[in-house]
Amino acid sequence: MDHPQCLVAVYLLLLSLVQCQHYYLLRPIPSDTLPLLELKEDPDPIYDPRERDLNETELRSVLGDFDSRFLSITPPQDRYSGNEDLDELELQQNPTGLMPKDIRSLDFDVQWGKKRKASKKLKRRLQMWLWSYSFCPVLYAWNDLGSRFWPRFVRAGSCYSKRSCSVPAGMVCKPAKSTHITLLRWRCVQRRGALKCAWIPVQYPIITECKCSCAN
Repeated sequence: MDHPQCLVAVYLLLLSLVQCQHYYLLRPIPSDTLPLLELKEDPDPIYDPRERDLNETELRSVLGDFDSRFLSITPPQDRYSGNEDLDELELQQNPTGLMPKDIRSLDFDVQWGKKRKASKKLKRRLQMWLWSYSFCPVLYAWNDLGSRFWPRFVRAGSCYSKRSCSVPAGMVCKPAKSTHITLLRWRCVQRRGALKCAWIPVQYPIITECKCSCAN
């Protein structure tokens, strides 16, 4: 059976499951959204650090731990890393980690006059299809935060959003977990009529996990 016919067969089987269990059980359990802060900058160059404020040795000393997986002082050769440049088919075929509990526990037995029990092989194939379809990878790309951050290049994560991740459609991939890395922020304030600026440590959120969630 070719690929389109397989999809049609799977789709018809999923429709038949609605007769014996509510279709929402085929949707991954929703997770809370995780909004990341948007950066807003004053465009006035008076607030930019000068060349003498960008001494790498001094800044490394102030920053402390430098995680090169997520931080870069110079522009990375390839902006996209990880699976950002994979196509949709590759993303679907390569789910990682443990299979979600709600997919592992699905009942694929179908009532057509006489109850028919799905074979282990068929059950496994259907579980893998649902898992790959609802899988939400984290896509990483290097972002330039500008001269007022050091290091200015950060490898940030986002969630795959080109299609719905549920059967039936309706849910989308959204951030579920994040971690924080320390950056230096060039901060300027007016004191006694003069502009005082200094590097201060700030926490920057990085998405580490995406999950299939309700759209709204």
